[in-house]
Amino acid sequence: MGEVVLNVNEISKLYRLGEYGSGTISEDISILWAKLRGLENPIHKIGEINDRSKKKVGNYVWALKDISFNVEKGEVLGIIGSNGAGKSTLLKIISQITSPSQGLIQAKGRIASLLEVGTGMHPEMTARENIYLNGTILGMKKSEINLKFDEILDFAGCLKYVDTPIKRFSSGMKVRLAFAVAAFLEPEILIIDEVLAVGDFDFQKKAVHKMKEISSSGDRTVLFVSHSMASVKALCSKAILLENGEIISNGSVENTVSKYLRKKQNYGFDGIVKDQDHSFSSEDVSIYYFNLFRNETNHIKYLDTLEFKICYEVFNEISNSMIDVRFHTEQGVEVAHVTNRYDLNEFFTLEKGKHEIKINIENNLHPGIYFVSVGVHKGNGKTLDFLENILSFKVLDFSSSNSVIYPFSWKVGNMKINSKWEFIS
Repeated sequence: MGEVVLNVNEISKLYRLGEYGSGTISEDISILWAKLRGLENPIHKIGEINDRSKKKVGNYVWALKDISFNVEKGEVLGIIGSNGAGKSTLLKIISQITSPSQGLIQAKGRIASLLEVGTGMHPEMTARENIYLNGTILGMKKSEINLKFDEILDFAGCLKYVDTPIKRFSSGMKVRLAFAVAAFLEPEILIIDEVLAVGDFDFQKKAVHKMKEISSSGDRTVLFVSHSMASVKALCSKAILLENGEIISNGSVENTVSKYLRKKQNYGFDGIVKDQDHSFSSEDVSIYYFNLFRNETNHIKYLDTLEFKICYEVFNEISNSMIDVRFHTEQGVEVAHVTNRYDLNEFFTLEKGKHEIKINIENNLHPGIYFVSVGVHKGNGKTLDFLENILSFKVLDFSSSNSVIYPFSWKVGNMKINSKWEFIS
């Protein structure tokens, strides 16, 4: 075994639903009395598991419950799970942004966290001042920061704005600078949340490349939260799966990702988006229906056209927007996607109101099970709404498709598939 640099031991986090405080004088007194006597907080005994699909019974919920794992030096740990599973809460506790209700965390070395837009950035200070501030917080000398300063600015692409206050930066610029600071100032433990999705495509490629570079060095430990299973598999050496605040899988990336995706299988899905995860949801648009059009079994013959219907509501008009549909294998590998940006060579202007789009997609997919995600994005790459693995379907093999012989030389990978878009309303 290698050197353990992060030990998370039976961490739990309890939150009260509704107002602040316990709500009653008697509860406050019982909590204080137990604390003075060195006993367990009595409220901990009545907390519920954080299952959002069930109606609440009491006023207390465990955002995390008895989380334990170790991370060795040089490992890249992927943390996956649906929205509300407890991923961000766990990272905030490890980053010492919030404290656990129970449990203990032991870490060796400096920790740098990138959890949300502008993390660690003071809005009134310039980019230059923020770089030196963050380096000082990490315990670095000015001479050490000077050696990394130009690299940080080059990576973030904000040389022209180095003496501009951060409050005037766009959300994408803030993320680029925050990531560059966290990555180049070389903390022993680097914590990255899904915040990278705010950046544009080119920055995401640079960020993934930099994280691969960090992980290959073997000297620095990374905790990486992502909804992209392909990114988790490409970057991580092991992974844990959270569900309702509890760990349900801890081990190899392959097994953990497969277990996560199996739980997402949804052959009987009726298309109505109810309690599904709206990753990165905004106040501008919401997808409320997505399904295979005119298909009751979600079993597709090879070469049969895939017909998807998307219904969405726009609350504020959005110019320069993209809608995309992405296809992943059971192993989390994205094999294809369609979007108006490239298929129609244009951006959409989404007007206020409810709208429907039907997309006909040619089916050149290898026989097997596929998961489908759908999203709405701004032209700069910012995601406005995203439904991950909202639907699955099975492409039948050639023996049962009654169609042409399947080209077995085709290999899994990102492929170009043609699509036809029809605006119903």
